[in-house]
Amino acid sequence: MNVLLSVAFVICWSSGFIGAKLGAGSADAVTILMWRFLPLALVLAAFAVVRARAAWRGLTARDLLRQCVIGALSQSGYLLTVYYAIQLGVSSGTTALIDGTQPLVAGALAGPLLRQYVSGRQWLGLCLGVAGVLVVTSADAAAARGVPLWAYAVPFLGMLSLVAATFLESRARRTVAPSVAMTIHCGTSAVVFTVLAAASGAAVPPAETSFWMAVGWLVLLATFGGYGLYWLVLRRSGVLRVNTLMFLMAPVTAVWGAVMFGEPFGPQTAAGLAVALIAVAVVRGRAGESAADPAGESAGGATGGGNSGDVSARRADNGTRGVTVGSVRDAPESPDERYPR
Repeated sequence: MNVLLSVAFVICWSSGFIGAKLGAGSADAVTILMWRFLPLALVLAAFAVVRARAAWRGLTARDLLRQCVIGALSQSGYLLTVYYAIQLGVSSGTTALIDGTQPLVAGALAGPLLRQYVSGRQWLGLCLGVAGVLVVTSADAAAARGVPLWAYAVPFLGMLSLVAATFLESRARRTVAPSVAMTIHCGTSAVVFTVLAAASGAAVPPAETSFWMAVGWLVLLATFGGYGLYWLVLRRSGVLRVNTLMFLMAPVTAVWGAVMFGEPFGPQTAAGLAVALIAVAVVRGRAGESAADPAGESAGGATGGGNSGDVSARRADNGTRGVTVGSVRDAPESPDERYPR
């Protein structure tokens, strides 16, 4: 099940880069994002009122505020920078490359922020992943013409925004149902993008069919698929392993671009894809070893593996003090930290 979820996550997340390129020629970034999230937020809010009231019970104002901040970082900040970079002329492959550096940043910050250990094998996999992504996108980045240098910093800021949201979620004391989290995140993004679009005079959507096709693509594949699966895989597999899957985004985007837009796909792209796949196997293979830990330290046996830094896993470890989760060892926590009132 975890493998199938990972494959679906990579495909759906990569579709966001393709959808951004589909919509870039018909409207401004804030226009696309406003009409992507405004109807979606209304539908999710209606569903929450009619069918999902129980999932909202017990949530405090602090819980809701935290989810609003997570949504602003992981959706509003991340997506706005990706779309804006593509409109500035940064290719979807190069944008995916910069986004693909997220695992290194998350791995470097896992120690000081989450008190977690990152093994040498994981660092090897992370470095291999970066090498694969660089191989795939180096030719595209070198061929770019007329793009200001500062434009390449825009998707980098978006990557940092998503990393911040990931760690903020991982440090949360209360687990929020995915349906509640998505409703809050999409509602927050709808407000942010509507305000930005209205302030810039870009709130009126164009009449072109291509615009609404791009919006539908982004809602179904990128939002429900990519964004929803991101948090689901994060909670099942942990911070480091879900971010390792990000290495596959640039190669998969390159393949998708070749099929949909006739972009070149040569030996260099194929080699980069192979290296990225090896990187994922290296990191996930270490997780399999931890799951078979003879000392019984792994807390994630029920799901076929551990969880690194995810809240629900730490609450389900039945009091284990030092937990090997995947290849990451959590520092001991007090009962009050593990089971908040």
